Amino acid sequence: MPDASRPRAVVLAAGALCWRLRGGELEVLLIHRPRYDDWSWPKGKQDPGETLPETAVREVREEAGVRITLGIALPTATYPVSAGRKDVSYWAAQLHAATVARPDGKEVDRVCWADPATAAGMLTNPTDLEPLRALVAAHEADELQTREVLVIRHAKAKPRSGWTHAEGQRPLAATGRRQAHALAGLLLAWRPQKIVTSPWLRCTQTISPYAKAHDVKVSTESALTEANARRKPRRAAAVIEKVLEKSRPMAVCTHRPVLPVVLEVLAEHSPVAVTRHLPDSDPYLSPGEVLVLHVSVAEPGSVVAVERHQPFDD
Repeated sequence: MPDASRPRAVVLAAGALCWRLRGGELEVLLIHRPRYDDWSWPKGKQDPGETLPETAVREVREEAGVRITLGIALPTATYPVSAGRKDVSYWAAQLHAATVARPDGKEVDRVCWADPATAAGMLTNPTDLEPLRALVAAHEADELQTREVLVIRHAKAKPRSGWTHAEGQRPLAATGRRQAHALAGLLLAWRPQKIVTSPWLRCTQTISPYAKAHDVKVSTESALTEANARRKPRRAAAVIEKVLEKSRPMAVCTHRPVLPVVLEVLAEHSPVAVTRHLPDSDPYLSPGEVLVLHVSVAEPGSVVAVERHQPFDD
């Protein structure tokens, strides 16, 4: 007989509602699983060492054969399973150009693009309806189409107390180097096409694995160093303003003492409902943590949603 006093296990999974506009009308991608004879969203369980955004990207690629870039987060679906409870995190997502959805032929035997009303009638599990409703609501509010700006606090560096050379040359610790490599996998969920970073070594080392692996342009901004941001915070703020004005996905890497300046700019570009989700107390972000900003395409510079992810922590 099961022990009712024992906590129920939580199985973590992730997936995405892939969407497109066809003739100006919204369509979403569903998959059919022959094992269960059901229509659902592409999703699957988290693998060891993965973050949930990485799980979502991998599962969509494996089940529907497409590469995606994540957009805004959607409501998590929760339902009972034999192990206890399953939580499925969902994101809105768009397909990379020139990719065509195809079933993997094993877990999935059919894929289908459908308008939201048709999709709602096809879905087998009622818990799949809530993320669909949220996606439709975002589309109607002109908040579904976004570009992502990622704010990264550099990974764990060697302690200040044991460093006797120039502060700008203080490197990452061993843990920080592992965080930087893990970060390279996480950033693929949003694929920033350019990185703006403090030129100090611990910042450039943090973003280097991703930049080198994917041939991403890196621009150093001295205004983002601890010393310069302390002396001239307006210049650091101006860097963030420029990043928000751009039209392509970007990332910014800086230091903990600079984050209050960054967050002040972000608050000015966010409605109150979003601002309350911004970090508001020191240390703001953990070493190597990423603050994901979803910036409206319809209203450039306006942040419509935020989320936080930490790629690695030991």
